[in-house]
Formats: sequence, structure tokens, C-alpha cells
Amino acid sequence: MMQLSHSSASCRSVPSVGRPSLRRRVIPCAAANGSEGHSTTFHRLIQDNGCLLMPGVYDALSARVAKQTGHKAGFVSGYAVSGTVLGEPDLGLLTPPEMARKAGQISGAVPDWPVIADADTGGGNVLNVQRTIRQLMTAGCKGCFLEDQAWPKRMGHMRNKEVIGMDEFAAKIAAAKEVIGEEDFFLVARTDARATSAKYGLQEAIRRANLYADAGADATFVEAPRSEEELRIVGAETKGLRVCNMLEGGVTPLRTPEELAAMGFHLVVYPLAGLYAATRALLNVYGTLAEKGTTRDDLAALAHFSEFNELIGTEQRIRTEERLTRRAPEDKLLVKVRGQTKELH
Repeated sequence: MMQLSHSSASCRSVPSVGRPSLRRRVIPCAAANGSEGHSTTFHRLIQDNGCLLMPGVYDALSARVAKQTGHKAGFVSGYAVSGTVLGEPDLGLLTPPEMARKAGQISGAVPDWPVIADADTGGGNVLNVQRTIRQLMTAGCKGCFLEDQAWPKRMGHMRNKEVIGMDEFAAKIAAAKEVIGEEDFFLVARTDARATSAKYGLQEAIRRANLYADAGADATFVEAPRSEEELRIVGAETKGLRVCNMLEGGVTPLRTPEELAAMGFHLVVYPLAGLYAATRALLNVYGTLAEKGTTRDDLAALAHFSEFNELIGTEQRIRTEERLTRRAPEDKLLVKVRGQTKELH
């Protein structure tokens, strides 16, 4: 089991947004590992697993599959939800209420399986961020990613992104933490400054990540490092708990949790592996139907009727229905009501 080391916490003054720079507010800093005084579900999972791997999920079924295959938690990907709910790219078209609604469906389907949701930019200013956080907590999420992109945001490995001022985003982190309080909710601060290399770059992204940790984020996420060397620099130079994104076809090289743990990362997300696998399967089976008109020669590529019903708990639901209702010999429906039997005509 990996032990999270503690280093002394300090406080950092951050300019208040919208006020003269001489007037400064003091933000209490987290410990360098982001865990001091916290015992959220995800702090415990990281403590117990060292480097926690999370697959991306996008609906109740994908979450059930991820849980059944042994994963301890999942990430509700905005890219994946935008693609499956709207059929649109991740270009800021998905709204926070739509994400909260989908995250609630997922949490309701697997209530004992923790998920972190993609909150994008939080939906606007500090007030919008607080509303978004409340919605995600109400939906049953155990955490979220909040990013410093300018609106409309773009998926992290796409071009033409902009970031807002780091002090403005630090205020968003402080606003989110104010709403979270002592609740079981893990806040990840993401910076996209590396992907805006014409203006910023890796060192700016590291400065931002460290400021966001000081502002109260439980973990930081430098999006889109472009090499293993950059991954090592992020792992060495950013404070606290660190998140890494593994995207098939993206700019960051794919590495295992063991390799990333050695570089200093604590949470590894494969946000789109499930979506891309499901898309490939759909392309194949629908193509087969279009070409052959039947799947009878390709059944090995499909889940079977009984397998799927077992996954979604069909037999359990039928047994519950049979336990609560039964048919009398005369075929009238009898329903148990507080120990008595009531006849329904």
C-alpha cells in the first residue's frame, strides 16, 4: 500500500478577482499531497491502491460493465457524454445540467461505485461553479474535474484552446471548496496551459497547477503532456496528488499505472477507451447487418442474451416482482399491502 507523504502546509496570498491588486485575500493551503484533513472516498482509494486506474464511462450500462470487470471507480467523461447524448463533439455544447443528469443516472445504477464527473469550466463564473458543484453532489458524484479553459471549451487534445487568468481560476477553485465544505467530494483542478504552447507551455501549466493546489484543490491535472520526459517533469514539479490522462490517439504517450506511479502520479484516467471500443463494435455489427442481413455467423462478436440479462440484473428484478405480486387461481392480481392482501379488479 502506498503511503501519502505529508509536507508542511503554507499559505499563499492570491489577488482577489475584480479588486485592486493591493487588496489580497489569503487562501488556506492544502498539504503538499492534498490530503491533510481530508478523508474523501477518493483519498482513501488512492491511499489503498497507490496509483488508481479509472476507466471513462458515459451511461449506466458502461458503468455497470466497468464495475463488473473489477474497476473500483469511474470517470464520467464530458467528451463521451457529449458524443453519446448529443451526437456532438466536445466543443462546449454539453451543458452542466445535462452532465449532472447523466451523472445521476450513472450513480443511481451503481450507487456503491464512486464516480468523478467532468465539470468542464463549471458553467461560468464563481456562482455558476458553485451551482454546478451542488448539482453534481446531489447527483451522487464523489468528485469532479474543473478546468481553466476559456468558454467555449474544447476537448484537451484538440487545437485552438484558450485559458483564463490563473487568479480567476483560483477563485473558482476557492468557490468550489466553499460549497464542498466537509462533504465527500474530491476536487481536481485541471489546467490546459500546456496545450496553448504558443502563449504559455509546460512551465506555465506547472505554475498554474501549484497555485490551484494552494487554492484548495485535492489534486491537480496538467492536461496533454507531449512526451515521457514531460510526464516526469510534471510528476516532479507539481504539488500534491497528481492526475494523468491516457487518451488513445492523443498527444500523451500511453503508460501503465505502475510506470506513472514511478513518475509521481496518483490517479490515471482512460476516459475514452470504453467509448472507442463500443463505437468500433457498433461499426462492425451494423456493417455486418448492412452487408449480410443477419448476425448468425458473427455471434461471437456479441454479448449473448443470457449474459446481458445477467449484467443488468434481469432475474433479480423478476424475482422482486414475483415476491411483491402474485396471481390468484381466478387470475385476479393480488397485491400485498402492509401485510394484508388487496384484490385489484
